[in-house]
Amino acid sequence: MAILGLTTVIVVFPVLLIVVISFSSPASIAERGFFIIPSECTLSGYAHLFKAGTQLWNSYAVSIGYAVCGTATSLSLMTMHAYVLAQRNFRARRFMTWMLFFSMLFSGGLVPGYILNVRYLGINDTFWIFLLPGLANAWSIIILRTFLKTAVPESLIESARIDGAGHFRIFIQITLPLMKAGMATIGLFGFVNRWNDWFLALLYNTKPSLVPLQTLLHRMQRDIEFLKQNAAIIGTPDGMAFLRTLPSDNLRMACTVIVIMPLLFAYPFFQRYFIRGMLVGSIKE
Repeated sequence: MAILGLTTVIVVFPVLLIVVISFSSPASIAERGFFIIPSECTLSGYAHLFKAGTQLWNSYAVSIGYAVCGTATSLSLMTMHAYVLAQRNFRARRFMTWMLFFSMLFSGGLVPGYILNVRYLGINDTFWIFLLPGLANAWSIIILRTFLKTAVPESLIESARIDGAGHFRIFIQITLPLMKAGMATIGLFGFVNRWNDWFLALLYNTKPSLVPLQTLLHRMQRDIEFLKQNAAIIGTPDGMAFLRTLPSDNLRMACTVIVIMPLLFAYPFFQRYFIRGMLVGSIKE
């Protein structure tokens, strides 16, 4: 219990420190550094963050749509792919598995992907850019295939075939209910990756209406750092004083709190699936 308690403190302390710093004033941070008990509290970091107006909430909606729709479509495709690869009577399953493994080692790179998405598919500056490029992940498909072969007994599928069930009925009514733990784990990882993705929109998007939350916060922090480092170019004492009072660390931590809040609320709902997935295969049939 002492070891578990110490581990909990180690995990929770950084998150608590981030929240405290987000409410600390820049003067107290400069004087005392990062401290768990702030000497002066302020909402300046959140005030500057919410000065983005409706753009912040629009970016929040884009990020939620990107993460939810992208994870749902990707998980549907990868689960069907894993079901096909798990079939012993499918002759091309070894070749397709090898192709997946090959794609994990070698990829076309950034430039061919950019040419494909912009010149041939033309999905830049559209919502499709958030869905199509990351539709399938080779490593996740292999994990789902292994989980399917472990969690779904072959005798159960054979019994369904004897009763006249086809592949789609077996997949929907038998396979999916038994794969909830594996799908929840892969789905959560995919959701987190999409929620934290800022580079995709930075590379392919120029419309303000399609800017995700991470990209918006990245641009805000980059602009503030540029202004603070080049305060002398303003030329007026008032302008230089204003730039020096712009929040830096507390704004950065306020951005972090805004970003991780949905994940902190979503994670407890998936915890039971993690535990169930750990128990799969631990008992001999």
